[in-house]
Amino acid sequence: MEWLNQIWIFRDIIRPLLDILILSFIIYQIYQILVQTRAIQLVKGAFLMTLIYVLAFFLELSTLLWIMNGLATVLVIIIAIVFQPELRNIFTTIGRGEWLRLQNRGTSYQLDSVLNAVEVLSGRQRGALIVFSLKVGLKNIIETGTRLNADISSSLILTIFGHDTPLHDGAIVLQGGEIISAGCFLPLSEQSDIRRSFGTRHRAALGLAEETDAVVLIVSEETGAISLAYNANLYYDLTVQEVRLTLRRLLNIHEDEREEEGAAIES
Repeated sequence: MEWLNQIWIFRDIIRPLLDILILSFIIYQIYQILVQTRAIQLVKGAFLMTLIYVLAFFLELSTLLWIMNGLATVLVIIIAIVFQPELRNIFTTIGRGEWLRLQNRGTSYQLDSVLNAVEVLSGRQRGALIVFSLKVGLKNIIETGTRLNADISSSLILTIFGHDTPLHDGAIVLQGGEIISAGCFLPLSEQSDIRRSFGTRHRAALGLAEETDAVVLIVSEETGAISLAYNANLYYDLTVQEVRLTLRRLLNIHEDEREEEGAAIES
């Protein structure tokens, strides 16, 4: 009868506990995705609407209940339209399985070489678009430019963006420690509330960040400001140190990889 007792323990104790743990993990991971985008506003709004509905139900406010029931279907459509970039980013993250991994090791992008070039371009007010490719494939973007498959170096980046070459108006795509392509065209952002002063580079960077998990580094030709676009958001006018720390986190670059980059530059 001992095995029956073990089955009872699993059914009445372990299984409910396992159910709670799995559900808690899923809720936490979804929150981690939401908190990086404007979709967190969607969660707050939904919570507020639910609270109002519950109060109206218990207080028997028939008119308010009738209005909210009638708006329920319309609100779903409105949310799907307004938060389309955020919802797309959420499902893209879930689809590539990244939310199930606790940690993954990034690829070295010769970050110091990239940032050295960016700092020079910023000082000269030369516009630049640099795409760090992650999990979502960018084949369609890469094919719009000129294939290079060259090692990442400050001099090459400065050559592409520092002079009026045929490739300087597009973006370069970095992947696997190489500059895969240059002169690439990026999709423009669909967000309606983007600052009007932003030019095509910023809109293109944000557009790619809305559709993929890529991280895009932008140098403004008008002001020399350095910005980052990722997770359907644009972070404008950052310092080089802020960009370095953010890229290390997003690209998952560790200390030993930084040492390897430094050794490569010195050599």
